[in-house]
Amino acid sequence: MKVVIAIDSFKGSMSSMEAGNAAKEGVLRAMPQAEVVVKPLADGGEGTTDALIEGMGGERVDIRVKGPYGEPVDAHYGYIREKGLAVMEMAQASGITISERKDPMAATTYGVGEMILHALDLGCRSFIIGIGGSATNDGGVGMLKALGCGFLDKEGNDCGEGGAALSRISSIDIDGLDKRIAEADIRVACDVENPLCGTNGATYIYGPQKGVTEDMKKPLDEAMSNYADVCAEKLGKDMRDVSGAGAAGGLGFAFISFLGSKLVPGIELIMEATGLETEMKDGEIAITGEGRLDLQTAMGKAPVGVAKLAKKYGLMTMAFAGSVTKEAVKCNEAGIDAFFPIVRGISTLSEAMDNANARANMADTVEQAARLIAAAID
Repeated sequence: MKVVIAIDSFKGSMSSMEAGNAAKEGVLRAMPQAEVVVKPLADGGEGTTDALIEGMGGERVDIRVKGPYGEPVDAHYGYIREKGLAVMEMAQASGITISERKDPMAATTYGVGEMILHALDLGCRSFIIGIGGSATNDGGVGMLKALGCGFLDKEGNDCGEGGAALSRISSIDIDGLDKRIAEADIRVACDVENPLCGTNGATYIYGPQKGVTEDMKKPLDEAMSNYADVCAEKLGKDMRDVSGAGAAGGLGFAFISFLGSKLVPGIELIMEATGLETEMKDGEIAITGEGRLDLQTAMGKAPVGVAKLAKKYGLMTMAFAGSVTKEAVKCNEAGIDAFFPIVRGISTLSEAMDNANARANMADTVEQAARLIAAAID
């Protein structure tokens, strides 16, 4: 029997691979002859880089880059040497949690471009980049400037950075764009569908959490539209209405317009990168989970992505979580055949989240579920 395990991290408790390997231990106690494959799981957001570094045998690359307000910040990305693959999170360089300051007119994605350049220098030509959690609303201008593009005003001067630059853009110079970009396959983990401009676009929908006030929305959105107009004229294509163009304050637009990138739902991208589908093809049981199973899980979070893939190949799917809510029953409708909380007795939150306790609870709970399956097929 082949069991395929892909469990999201239990934040603050277990990494994806720690949870997966604990589940593997439980399976093998009950079914010693089983073939058990453990893959990392993430959704393209926070923790994706670390999950893939650990799960794919990658290396952590530390780098100092320009933060959202020009301050130096320590960032890191993953380097999967044999694949020439860099795994990044834009939030490492331009994330909203880096600074308490919220100023969309100044916040820049420049550091994201610096991360990409560093990986290109290392020899990477394949990229997975998560773009959630941004502090920015600059349309990706900062990133593009770091990669060699020029954004000029009517007098031919540099427009600056941040949202304030967008209204001043009159022309774009792409001659300096790093030539290695043309050799790169850049896939962007993007789970939003918003266009670049308009009342459903980057500024109106996501701007407020980044400091966009009510009176700033219209002029900043108009500035974004100006940027899109100049891009369309220069590039001969208008990508402002493409699904996901408004992601990360318009960074999605920059990726698809200038870098030839593909925007892909995060879970799909990660499952593809880890080869999870290949392992599912001859599997019989899939095991997934996350720290908390609830209604949001059923609406498309990582465990449901695993379940949908498992159903494609006829695998029975079980999920394990630190806690479950009443609404988690919706997960059954989404493809998870059964789910189980792993906390096995009365405990404090700190006790339940202790790494050693959590791993033991996972192994013990999975063992009992696996014993039931073993008895049923014996």
